[in-house]
Amino acid sequence: MPARDVFHDAVIHALEREEWQITHDPYLIYYELGKMYIDLGAEKVLAAEKKNQKIAVEIKSFIQTAAVSEFHTALGQFINYRTILKESEPNRILYLAIPDDTYNSLFRTRFVQKIMIDYKLKLIIYKPTEEVIQQWIS
Repeated sequence: MPARDVFHDAVIHALEREEWQITHDPYLIYYELGKMYIDLGAEKVLAAEKKNQKIAVEIKSFIQTAAVSEFHTALGQFINYRTILKESEPNRILYLAIPDDTYNSLFRTRFVQKIMIDYKLKLIIYKPTEEVIQQWIS
């Protein structure tokens, strides 16, 4: 099983504050060559609609000095995981969770904004020290 991200628990606490129930930690997905681990699976009951909303969350800290390299890795994982989820659990939405400072620097560049649009990235922007979600981008 892969090592947990530095901000793994901060993202869990932030999701729980928004009334998400963590259902998988990690969320194991199988594919024809083996298995992969997405950091979290979570569920929220929407009382008004009487149905469940399900997400999977890949957490990234971007604390390494090579942010662009980390971005390439995160993008590749996101695309791979989303492809497998579309087949195995099409109602579960995949999000990439990133710290707010990374969003405000790297993810606001024209280059990354274009990739976000082209690849339809869904983001959770979190504040690691406060353990809160600042923004959801779908």
